[in-house]
Amino acid sequence: MSPRVLIADALSPAAVEIFRHRGVEADVKVGLTKAELLAVIGDYDGLAVRSATKADKEVIAAAKRLKVIGRAGIGVDNVDIPAATAAGMVVMNTPFGNSITTAEHAIAMMFALARQLPAADVSTQAGKWEKNRFMGVELYAKTLGLIGAGNIGSIVADRANGLKMKVIAYDPFLSPDRAVEIGVEKVELADLLARADVISLHTPLTDKTRNILSADALAATKKGVMIINCARGGLVDEVALRAGLEGGHIGGAAFDVFVEEPAKSNGLFGAPNFIATPHLGASTGEAQENVALQVAEQMSDYLLTGAVSNALNSPSITADEAPKLRPYVSLAEALGAFAGQMVDVGLKGVDIAFEGDVAALNVKPLTAAALAGVLRPMLAEINMVSAPAVARERGITVSESRQENSPVYENLMRITVQTEMGRRAYAGTVVAGAPRIVEVKGMELDAGFSANMLYVNNLDKPGFIGALGVLLGDAGVNIATFNLGRVTAGDDAIALVGVDQTPDDALISRIRALPHVKEVRALKF
Repeated sequence: MSPRVLIADALSPAAVEIFRHRGVEADVKVGLTKAELLAVIGDYDGLAVRSATKADKEVIAAAKRLKVIGRAGIGVDNVDIPAATAAGMVVMNTPFGNSITTAEHAIAMMFALARQLPAADVSTQAGKWEKNRFMGVELYAKTLGLIGAGNIGSIVADRANGLKMKVIAYDPFLSPDRAVEIGVEKVELADLLARADVISLHTPLTDKTRNILSADALAATKKGVMIINCARGGLVDEVALRAGLEGGHIGGAAFDVFVEEPAKSNGLFGAPNFIATPHLGASTGEAQENVALQVAEQMSDYLLTGAVSNALNSPSITADEAPKLRPYVSLAEALGAFAGQMVDVGLKGVDIAFEGDVAALNVKPLTAAALAGVLRPMLAEINMVSAPAVARERGITVSESRQENSPVYENLMRITVQTEMGRRAYAGTVVAGAPRIVEVKGMELDAGFSANMLYVNNLDKPGFIGALGVLLGDAGVNIATFNLGRVTAGDDAIALVGVDQTPDDALISRIRALPHVKEVRALKF
């Protein structure tokens, strides 16, 4: 059955054709009411939106089949990411499709401010010819301060360098090497405020960046500074900015984004030398086409191959990586499920070690798959998208380690779970594309995974295997595979038995009553 995608906001016909050419059914239903969306969303595996459709908690709760939400654009304010994550849905955006367009808009705003173009246009078309009124400033040799030097900020820096401006940037995540590469001087915020002739914001809105240009920060800027915001409303204290414009300390401001949108009214409207545009940063034909095509490709890749691109709540997996990772994802899930079914008390931590060939791969998806396996016995509705978030919420520490060489196997994955009672480790490998378990509690064995398995920990004494076989036979449980491991003769031992029928509680109790048996569990995979 082909996956189905609901296109709830307008995408270009070329994007719709990408879905259909890739073998994904695409239904275009633009302008649905909330009630109409709730009524149909349960029939779809994917939801493609721009900014109009709201994928809130109610929509996500009704979307029982939904695997992926794709946002054609950068901002995902209209998607409840925590709810989607909890439901195991990948949320994707297209962060690069409109980067050039947004950067160009910021540059255009800078020119418009420097030469007072909007006011000069109104005056001239009114027949006033106020040539002496509109004295501008050159951008040449001026200092541009970027708050945020990611994808869009770096493009702005490139254009500003072409204008022979001096570019400085405040970005805690900007490495010194990257700063040199994009041609900026990395500075602290206080230094930027003191030096910049123009400040342009290119950072997401978070608790740390909200009002990053506060009243105090604005007061610390150079007199006559020009401020441009084409990023997100809420980065600048709008009330303080108005006061700065009226008082003359702020030379001008140009905003494409506002705290409340659509901005039918705003405290900045009408302020001296203030320019406003209605969130046009991504509004070019090229950008709209780019993001539509990208979201169609990304969603199709995920639904058809499992490849994950530009996900906001899941590790990325390229189309080339997906087939290489698939057997290891199966191993991680199975080994995690084994470990999770052995946990009876509070889970405190999970460590996943990768050895050999697997250590050279993208292990983030494998860690997520292993976590999902560990947590599934306790939380049935969980997958590799939601598992990392659930672990964080429950205070479960997760760690990874890699080792290029594996002493025995070409590849090895070891999951160690820490509970209130101590630590237990389980190791597995992939052989000929199939996952196998090769170590339990430090005891070596070699067993494939079956849908139903019986785990028995006992002392290695004569007669145990025969007695176990008799009990299984009497209960009508057929043995498919039988694998053993032990420390030494007479010491700790394990039996891992693949069975065709699920052992019931009564049979488990009879096995537990056998001499020398320490632990018995019925496992399902």
